[in-house]
Amino acid sequence: MRKIRFHSPFGLSEITVRTFQNRPLLPPIPEAVDLILGVLGRAQRTYGLAIHAVVFLSTHYHLLVTATDSAQLAAFMGYVNSNIAREIGRLIGWSDKFWGRRYEAIPISDEESAQVARLHYVLAHGVKEGLVVRPEDWPGVHSWQALLGEAPLSGTWHDRTREYEARRARKSREERDFTQAEQVVLTPLPCWSGLESADLRERLVDLHRCIVAEGEALRRASGRPPLRPEELVAVDPAVRPQTVKRSPAPRIHAASRSVREAFRRAYHEFTVAFRTASEALKGGDRNAVFPPGSCPPHLPWIPLEAI
Repeated sequence: MRKIRFHSPFGLSEITVRTFQNRPLLPPIPEAVDLILGVLGRAQRTYGLAIHAVVFLSTHYHLLVTATDSAQLAAFMGYVNSNIAREIGRLIGWSDKFWGRRYEAIPISDEESAQVARLHYVLAHGVKEGLVVRPEDWPGVHSWQALLGEAPLSGTWHDRTREYEARRARKSREERDFTQAEQVVLTPLPCWSGLESADLRERLVDLHRCIVAEGEALRRASGRPPLRPEELVAVDPAVRPQTVKRSPAPRIHAASRSVREAFRRAYHEFTVAFRTASEALKGGDRNAVFPPGSCPPHLPWIPLEAI
């Protein structure tokens, strides 16, 4: 079996972030879309992360990304979540906690079927919930049209630091003096990186056809029509959903059982090696060897009487 990188978030991962109490704090309105894409574009340009797909619903968002290491991913996500919380909170007048918990990063194997399945899942948002008929009908942030090269993912970055400094210095400036256009650049999935543009477009169109057909079958089964445009944007962040659909997250997104089992074995070996090194470090061994890809804990506290 070919070698698989198990120590994600190095490599391709699916990122999921949910709002506080699953409240609709991410309204799919043009102002929010502009702010979110401005933050994402700025973060990508700053940290160099590869983004393959993105979708923001009212209560959560998903990213398919490729990171070179955990530090890059952590810095990118910290920047994105903190700035989106501030900008959208300012927009909708929300000053309470914004995100429910830390982001969740699930590795995706190098199997083509596994990667395409996760892309399908991300692009189907809005349709699979019965909200819209087609992916491009979702008014919020959605990467479908950008993947086809039909519309860029462009937004506005607001430099609040410069704006604050100018205000303190009592300098009169227009808001445009503190804004900059940013763009989120999408790259094909790793398994599709060698495809010609025509072949890539054909595969994306096939995905689109499947998503629309699945949405139509869902509407027939439920008897519920898609929401009207005014209903999609009519969200109240003060309303907390009574029920939240959740399912346990897998350790890895993989297409075959052999890959999942190999990942479990590698994860177990990694955990044992990390715990062994941690115990050695706690016992005073400053040369304890931690497994690659791990974040060693701080050195043990030294009691005053030991000095």
